Amino acid sequence: MSVEFIFRIIGMIVFTIMGGYWGAWVGQLNEPLYQVYIVTFGLVGALIGLILTPFITTRPMRALRSLLGRIAAETLFAALAGLVTGLLIAALLAFPLSLLPAPLGELVPFIGVLVFGYLGVSLFVMRQGDIMGMLSSLTHRGDNGGATGSPWSKMNRTILLDTSVIIDGRIADIAGTGFLPGTLLIPRFVLNELQYIADSPDGLRRQRGRRGMEVLSNLQKDPNVMVRISDIDVDGVREVDSKLVVLARQLRCPILTNDYNLNRVAELQGVTILNINELANAVKSVVLPGEALHINIIQEGKEHGQGVGYMEDGTMVVIENGRNQIGEYIDVIVTKVLQTAAGRMIFARIEENGNKSNEKK
Repeated sequence: MSVEFIFRIIGMIVFTIMGGYWGAWVGQLNEPLYQVYIVTFGLVGALIGLILTPFITTRPMRALRSLLGRIAAETLFAALAGLVTGLLIAALLAFPLSLLPAPLGELVPFIGVLVFGYLGVSLFVMRQGDIMGMLSSLTHRGDNGGATGSPWSKMNRTILLDTSVIIDGRIADIAGTGFLPGTLLIPRFVLNELQYIADSPDGLRRQRGRRGMEVLSNLQKDPNVMVRISDIDVDGVREVDSKLVVLARQLRCPILTNDYNLNRVAELQGVTILNINELANAVKSVVLPGEALHINIIQEGKEHGQGVGYMEDGTMVVIENGRNQIGEYIDVIVTKVLQTAAGRMIFARIEENGNKSNEKK
């Protein structure tokens, strides 16, 4: 038996009694139809109570709960602190304001409660980042007197995690280095999708899902990484990617992903994206045409006579006329650097009179 059904029954009884009293009052004007009025108005009241009760009881509470579920915890804390501060100021001013001549002495204190309460909430929410940073600097000090990292300072920024970035696995290493300050927020629907992948009958998908579970477990165990799993959801949206975009717009936070389609859709809707693939390309070694490299040629290229090697960061180097040197370390000269969607490619040629070693891979 649902809560809404119980409230419908209670509302039907209450409105039936109210309708009966109203019918009795109207029936006094026409004594022969006194009982008919009571029964008729009672039945109408029962019908009205059965239909309207959810709209004045459970539906508003459900909407309020959904609204509060979409608000970040730090925003709720700031709003509550601002409300308490505003009410304290209004209480201090209530006595002197009550000494004003009537009717100002009765109205102005009440108006002051509304005004200072609103100003407190709006001001604290607007400056919540500064307030949390100030509190963390006052309450969390290191041994040398310097401020250290605190939960509040880490919660100043929320980052939504996509399923693909959890499965990828690199997020654990990146977060461990401290380059992602803030709270890593994982909605429940992302966790459900990850569990669905881990339970997939396909062996490859099942393995990827379980790896994502292990990565998430490692993130939660890392004391330097703040991870929060939330039941926050988006009503009326079924796809996980669409939910993430809507949720990011509501929370005003970026999405961490390596999904190309989600990247494009989010950017079109004005949502900030943190793409791990773009980060990986950005931190790769920068080389310029004319620089010399010492490369181990490990395989043939697509074109005739080409050889292919890789730098330490995984950047592919295509060597002209390098097919005959497969398995050898050789000095090459960079001729062109090409940035593609898949990453950075370097084209090179064998250095004339270069030193060639017989060192095998």
